[in-house]
Amino acid sequence: MDDVQFNSRDYQHRARLAALDDANRQRWLTLATRLPGGRATLIRDAALADPGRCRRRLAHMLPEHYKSSPHWSEVRDRLRAILDLFDDTASVAEVATASTLLLVDLLGWPGRAVASSSLPSRPGRSTRLADLPAISGGRTYLCGTGGMKYLDMAPFQELGIRVVPFQPGGVSGLWGQARRITALNALMMLGPDLLAAELLHQARAENQSASSSTKTAGHAR
Repeated sequence: MDDVQFNSRDYQHRARLAALDDANRQRWLTLATRLPGGRATLIRDAALADPGRCRRRLAHMLPEHYKSSPHWSEVRDRLRAILDLFDDTASVAEVATASTLLLVDLLGWPGRAVASSSLPSRPGRSTRLADLPAISGGRTYLCGTGGMKYLDMAPFQELGIRVVPFQPGGVSGLWGQARRITALNALMMLGPDLLAAELLHQARAENQSASSSTKTAGHAR
């Protein structure tokens, strides 16, 4: 969603790192951001205010928190490609997309990232959110707990898009603070293979639960 308003109070340019031996010891990793259009700046237009300083901060803080993990080398070896993005033309969206793809690639995700600005969609919050997965070939919309409070299901039903609430639950007991700390914590504690297996197991369980609920609702009608 690169063509919506940048929110400096959200996680679009920052993340909480946590100590591996104590998840309550947390620290913000923030990329200083310049907004050419002021508060109305779109995510795609937000730029790094000091790319060199941001690069040094990222290069220092990540190993400081995670180099003790036996899985750190798998991230370290790929981090160079992210650090190389930090130049005078770097955008927050570019760095955020690349770092996210680094993580999901480690987990063996075969998908692709598509910017919402490149897809035609109708106006209206829920209508647009339903259009985006439909246009890009998706059949399921994974919705955060906050979004479920305002989402209108009708546009999704019209397009045959299933809405699944994102409920991280208790994957190996690691997701108790998933709303607050970076997914790097889980990755560094379990490693890519085990974490991918855990997430796949949870996804299958949720799909089975959703299917059972749909069948139950059908019988009730």
